[in-house]
Amino acid sequence: MIRFRYLRPQTIEEAWKLKNEIADSSFIAGGTDILVKIKNNEVRPSALISLRLLQELKKIGLQNGARIGSLVTITSLLANEPLHEKYPLLKEAAKNMACVQIRNVATVGGNLCNASPSADIALALLTLEATLRLSSPQGDRLVPVDEFFKGEGKICLSQNEILTEIILGPPPLRFRVAFLKKGRVKMDLAVVSLACLFEIEGKKCHKARISAGSAAPRPLRLRMVEELLEGEVITKRLISEAQKIAQKNIQPISDIRGSEEYRRELISVFLKRALEQLFD
Repeated sequence: MIRFRYLRPQTIEEAWKLKNEIADSSFIAGGTDILVKIKNNEVRPSALISLRLLQELKKIGLQNGARIGSLVTITSLLANEPLHEKYPLLKEAAKNMACVQIRNVATVGGNLCNASPSADIALALLTLEATLRLSSPQGDRLVPVDEFFKGEGKICLSQNEILTEIILGPPPLRFRVAFLKKGRVKMDLAVVSLACLFEIEGKKCHKARISAGSAAPRPLRLRMVEELLEGEVITKRLISEAQKIAQKNIQPISDIRGSEEYRRELISVFLKRALEQLFD
């Protein structure tokens, strides 16, 4: 049996102190990812420092955009109707995640910090161009979510930093969103997923934000596709061109869930489906 200490600090200052004092310790939020890794002997922390008593990280504010505490659970995210009205893409991503039991403990911050290429909430926040607040005893720093991911399972957090808050700017006035996901079975991790936000001006796409999951070592913005669509009337010809660019600019792998070729084809199909649905 793998043994480790389990500590429950009541303040963020206490959490930092414990992390500094205990070598090879790890912060834990909901634990839906790290506990599986411990069980599989992928990581062996000397102690787990739980953040679950830090109530200030469990709040959602909706002034001048949105501020989401990193310990907000997926269930709490799904229950916040005012948040859905401003950012429906978050709801679309969250309702596709796992089962109720996992949603009750899994957190928004944990979904980001796990840095899985298939992370649903991370994909939505990448599309929404979120900014992350990283806090340490030395102070806070703000990092665009796109710069937070460094590769599969790799993020830019330093030793004592804690992701404390996710910040979203005000949504566009006229926008449409789509979140498409393919798993092998219900509640499975994504074979591939696609998150889209389009700002509409008449029949034109004024702004495009598109991200692909399970298509690269990290959640991936499809910037070349965005550039192709922005300022254009969406036509069948343009959709076909966008599909080709998307297939060329992803870096999927072959694994137990699907082959590289299958993932490329799915991304192409999802992009066409999203554009046809959102632009009639």
